[in-house]
Amino acid sequence: MAKKGPAIFMVFTDLSDRKYEEEFNAWYNTQHLPDLLSLPGFLDAARYEAVKGGPQYLAVYEIAGVEALAALDDPNRQRGAWDRRIGPQVVGKNLTRIVGPQIFPQAVEAPDRGMAPALQIGRMSVPAGVDAEWNAWYNGAYIPGYRKVPGVIAARRFRVTQSNVGYSTVYEFERPEVSESAEWLEQRASSSPDNERMRGHITMAEGSPGVYRRIYP
Repeated sequence: MAKKGPAIFMVFTDLSDRKYEEEFNAWYNTQHLPDLLSLPGFLDAARYEAVKGGPQYLAVYEIAGVEALAALDDPNRQRGAWDRRIGPQVVGKNLTRIVGPQIFPQAVEAPDRGMAPALQIGRMSVPAGVDAEWNAWYNGAYIPGYRKVPGVIAARRFRVTQSNVGYSTVYEFERPEVSESAEWLEQRASSSPDNERMRGHITMAEGSPGVYRRIYP
């Protein structure tokens, strides 16, 4: 059964108070994540904690398509007392959702691979007037070199359909330190003569790019 889907759902969370940390993690690991994985179209999932950037917690769900979110958002979906408590009291408004279909590469690669030990997540927007040129640069010149850096398992891009940013880039790493390596920094500096100009069009979300280590399972 495929573990990677053609779309992604990511939930970024900063707790309203660190005193809720133990309860929040227990709820997420033992109830919430298993509940979501039981929904149609949810293929695989893991939880991560930021080692650089933020927000602090990240849950990543591989989904069969953005339509899978309909089951999650169904007002008739049963929720227990723990769910109701965790939402308003523990998380409050400190939650960001990213939903979108994959736009690079064009097809899902190695669909049976599991969740990565570490991730780097970029959340960004660009002006509409440079969108086509910027995407051509990103897909054709910028991201392909990163995919060859030692320690990079995969690199994907998503057009965001639910959030306040336009795009998200998800790098899957063997370890969190990959984006500090000399090979990564060389790619960032010299992969294309257009790098500096194209990066100048990007508006990054607060805390982005964030580097995350997997904490569950």
